Amino acid sequence: MSNKGLLIVLSAPSGTGKSTMCREYLRKNPGAAYSVSFTTRPPRRGEQNGRDYFFITGDRFREMLGKNAFLEHAEVFGHNYGTSRAFIENTLKKGKDVLLDIDVRGALQLMRKIKGVFIFILPPSGQALETRLKGRKTETENEIKKRLKAAKEEITYIEKYDYVIINNKFSESISLMQSIIKAERCGVGNNASLIKKFRKAFTTKLGRVKKSGKG
Repeated sequence: MSNKGLLIVLSAPSGTGKSTMCREYLRKNPGAAYSVSFTTRPPRRGEQNGRDYFFITGDRFREMLGKNAFLEHAEVFGHNYGTSRAFIENTLKKGKDVLLDIDVRGALQLMRKIKGVFIFILPPSGQALETRLKGRKTETENEIKKRLKAAKEEITYIEKYDYVIINNKFSESISLMQSIIKAERCGVGNNASLIKKFRKAFTTKLGRVKKSGKG
């Protein structure tokens, strides 16, 4: 269908599993690109610079912000995050899909600036989310409470998104995500040039048939 790249935006409360979903989607769809965000927060155990995030200083972040290098940016739990404008725009122009994992505030900014597929990921329940956060063992008890409080606020923005997936069974969640993106490829809005080309060819063909009939 469409030769345009799709911007696929995933948001979810921290601990819902969206990062794992992103990795699995990219494994199944190697032609898609992942937008690595910039952040001023320190890396967590196992995270790699350039793969999970670009870890930069506050001064560097402010410098990039001053150069309008971010398509969106937000402060989350005391640290700054930003999405590269150049990477998103250039990759989409090449016809490649871009997968972006950002928080609600960043997604709301993008909704006002660029067309995309916005998907909100929910945990099976509040208890399941708390269990997952504690199981990561990357935050203190106080930090977990802050994330659960933030989750309650983030969930109020679900109606702003195009789709919602409850990440209960991982394989089903990935399957739903794949189906959503396949459906978007068939959307009229994503196939404007193809429709225009078809109409032109069909009209020309119809005109020839009419002339032939008159003869």
